[in-house]
Amino acid sequence: MLIWALSLLLNHRHVLKKVQQELDDQIGKNRRVTESDLNNLPYLYAVVKETLRLYPASPLSGLREFSEDTTVGNYKIPKGTWLILNSWKLQRDPRVWQENPSKFMPERFLKAHKKLDVKGQSFELLPFGAGRRICPGMNFGLQMMHLVLASLLQSFEVSTVADEAVDMTESAGLTNLKATPLDVLVAPRLASRLY
Repeated sequence: MLIWALSLLLNHRHVLKKVQQELDDQIGKNRRVTESDLNNLPYLYAVVKETLRLYPASPLSGLREFSEDTTVGNYKIPKGTWLILNSWKLQRDPRVWQENPSKFMPERFLKAHKKLDVKGQSFELLPFGAGRRICPGMNFGLQMMHLVLASLLQSFEVSTVADEAVDMTESAGLTNLKATPLDVLVAPRLASRLY
């Protein structure tokens, strides 16, 4: 997920600058970001949510089986039917994500979709699944994603070779990986005593 977030930020430099500005405003350049700082970084949280929306780690959910006959909408579903949820498609549904559903826009989580969470309570956004089969590493993964991304962006200027756009092609499979490696150039942003 860190690679997807960094790839999106490198393709949207204005968003990258906003995240770094938030880090500079909230933490400054005289100390490193800590876990306790994360709650004061709403734009960083919006970037992570938008990354998880566009590129969920597992685009297809685990298998679920209906335990009784059910009707969903106008469809009768018999007991024993297997269900695989396509979260990649669900999270790009134009009926929910009306304004450019395939475009990277973290601001949507600061305004219209501010109350949506990624922890299985908002059915429009299920990057970790929901219910009994929700990803057991979700809380740890989210905490580390926020902390590592904040640390990386606070500590380094990142860019691509010759400022080229990052190829966002996805690979096929059960997990959502980039089809091509991410090549990044880094340069320090902070005083040398902080490294």
